Amino acid sequence: MKKAILILLCVALPGISLAAGGENVKLDAVKVDLNDQHSLQRGARLFVNYCLSCHSAAYMRYNRMGEDLGIPEKLLVKNMLFIPDAKGELKPGSLMKSNMPVDVAKATFNTVPPDLTLVARARGPEWFYTYMRSFYRDEKAVSGWNNTVFPHVAMPHVLQDLQGAQRAVYRTEKNESVFDHFEIEKAGSMNAQEYDAAMRDLTGFMVYLGEPAKLVRYRLGIVVLVFLAIFFAVAYLLKKEYWKDVH
Repeated sequence: MKKAILILLCVALPGISLAAGGENVKLDAVKVDLNDQHSLQRGARLFVNYCLSCHSAAYMRYNRMGEDLGIPEKLLVKNMLFIPDAKGELKPGSLMKSNMPVDVAKATFNTVPPDLTLVARARGPEWFYTYMRSFYRDEKAVSGWNNTVFPHVAMPHVLQDLQGAQRAVYRTEKNESVFDHFEIEKAGSMNAQEYDAAMRDLTGFMVYLGEPAKLVRYRLGIVVLVFLAIFFAVAYLLKKEYWKDVH
């Protein structure tokens, strides 16, 4: 019973820590294909380069990720393993932890960035996909950024070099200010379609991160279906052979 409660808390807490506001925001649909290994690799690269410096994914090991996503260990160490362990060594078997000290995180963001291992599983891929595309300039915010999905978020827009800077346009509806759309103020290195595609890759990786066993289940599922098809054919032929003299 205690183990079940602990598992439930592990799934629920990331969502609680990430956002309590923005539930009424319309979430955009996103298609996640865990069989698209190249997409997952691109998502992993984005996560390691832009997210892992502040956030951890402490329930995943680098070598497990490399094995699941088809990334050779040499490339993994060279291009994705930047954070040393407690002994100052870069080990493929290390957990994907942030090296940002707690005091630095609190001084910078006034909070400790949450672990992101289960965020897509807890909040849903649509939430994460919409959230990563909904940052906008807000001069009133300490970081200079806000988010329509997660109002008053402490996190700055770390992908602004890719997306650029956008502002939120609101309309008045029943004497209330309602979000209408975004307008680009400063272009990034990607256009809107390219950035959306990159966020689909990142969302797919986050879905994998929350439940890596899905990849194993998919592969086993295909094997089981093939086995059942062959077994059905053999059983049917056996049945015909057994009953042919009876009829």
